Amino acid sequence: MLTKSQVKYIQSLNEKKLRQENGVFVAEGPKIIGELLGSSNLEPVALYGTSAWWQKNGAIRQNIPFVAFHEITDQELERISLLSTPHQVLGIFQQPVFPVEVSYKDQVSLVLDGIQDPGNLGTMIRIADWFGIKQVIAGRDCADVFNPKVVQSTMGSITRVNILYEDIGVFLKAHADIAVYACTLHGKSLQSFGKIREGFLLVGNESRGIKEELMQLASHQVTIARYGLAESLNAAVASGIILSHILDK
Repeated sequence: MLTKSQVKYIQSLNEKKLRQENGVFVAEGPKIIGELLGSSNLEPVALYGTSAWWQKNGAIRQNIPFVAFHEITDQELERISLLSTPHQVLGIFQQPVFPVEVSYKDQVSLVLDGIQDPGNLGTMIRIADWFGIKQVIAGRDCADVFNPKVVQSTMGSITRVNILYEDIGVFLKAHADIAVYACTLHGKSLQSFGKIREGFLLVGNESRGIKEELMQLASHQVTIARYGLAESLNAAVASGIILSHILDK
């Protein structure tokens, strides 16, 4: 049975400040928990699963030492879940430490300006993982990567992609020898671009676009041809389309 203090603690992890103070994050659901438990760079702290989940995953108790295991009811899971539809298991994990000193040469990296929707950010991390992109550089005004909704949207890709938070203007100036490809509505058609092996793909907030001061640092502007009447594309969708066309792997 869960105590009131346990419930209060888990619910508090919905707040960025308390996640940072404790150095942990929350993930929920059998699929993503399975992905995270199979990762070599994540340390589980506690698992709260229903009897149905433990019946299928009981071996975890022997395979992963030093973890607090809790068998809970569906009603208790509803009390601690940070999602609208809880599903069988909730896990608390240590936040991974992403490397700061990395090389951006000979690879394409994703640079995000003002992506504040958690679902969008998580999906973009998942897209980066799909295309083998190892680095995502997020502006400090982007959503927190350890927000539960971001974690859920990555579907485990958070363990395979490095996410760094930077002042994007300062970052791009510090790496001025690497081309910046800005996703815009009025750039060169995507179909006119050749393949690239190195560069920063700069994506902005879908409602405001890329900040003007960052546009000034772009080497190229790339646009997805529009044939219909939609005003814009979801930022994650646009990222996936552009990467599928210009990435040379």
